[in-house]
Amino acid sequence: MDAYLFVHFKEKETTDGEQVYFGLSTDGFNWETVNGGEPVLWSEKGEKGVRDHTIVRTKYGKFYILSTDLSLAGCFQSKYRASWANISREGSKCLVLWESDDLVHWSEQRMIPLGDEDFGCLWAPDVLYDSVHDDYVLHWSSSHASNNFGNKAIYYTRTKDFTSFTPPQMLCRKDDSGIIDSAIYQEKGVYYRFIKSERNPEGVILQKGNTLTGEYERIEAFDEEMAKLGSSAYEAPTAFKLPNGKWCLLLDYFGVRGEGQGYVPFVADDIASGRFIRSDESFHFPYRFKHGTVLPITIEEYNRIKTKWN
Repeated sequence: MDAYLFVHFKEKETTDGEQVYFGLSTDGFNWETVNGGEPVLWSEKGEKGVRDHTIVRTKYGKFYILSTDLSLAGCFQSKYRASWANISREGSKCLVLWESDDLVHWSEQRMIPLGDEDFGCLWAPDVLYDSVHDDYVLHWSSSHASNNFGNKAIYYTRTKDFTSFTPPQMLCRKDDSGIIDSAIYQEKGVYYRFIKSERNPEGVILQKGNTLTGEYERIEAFDEEMAKLGSSAYEAPTAFKLPNGKWCLLLDYFGVRGEGQGYVPFVADDIASGRFIRSDESFHFPYRFKHGTVLPITIEEYNRIKTKWN
């Protein structure tokens, strides 16, 4: 792959922020806007706002964007009575999905009802291909009736076509806190899972395991690097390999209000080491991207996107 696509939303207090935005890069370090920094897709269903986007390239040629169905601008004060706890319990039981063959022509929005009355809101989806089962594992965080809608856990479903999905199962739970924002990567036969821990510690942690849905263990070196930051206000991990073979981890900083929020970069020689070093001086973003996912793309796909929107 010769370039990168970043699918994200914006930190704004108006409904246009909670839509689908694209960013592009040819090197993973220097990013540019698409469509003049305006949305490329708008949510017209559900809460008419979408956040926490992921994008996946399938082996059969389709691309899918999946998002949290949530509009803080439209619903926080009214529907949810200004309470994050109410969102956690009463929020949408659907994820939002768009599909495409070429990254520029996108289908009509679909609502994917994965939760039932036992689930709270479905937050922050992500997807990984499972070569063992030849299908896709779609995972997200939710509160659940099984613990009286207390600490959130990570749940998952399997799909081969993003139309039919297996019943949700629990992927992992942390005994002493809620967990959200899971992102899983496979490297040299090992699975690496970034998760935002809400307590003990508060912040992003990194785990590794030998199977996608099995047991994982913490990588302590990652904890040591995160402790050096002096703040736990990071979430929404997304990672990708740079052209030089190193790994870039992007974490969404939310420690201030407004435009100061957004992704900051960390680089490691390899993901197994866990030694991700903050590297702001090596990267340039046109504005502070919010919770999203980076997809490696070809230069042809890069040019196609630029031609369509720029």
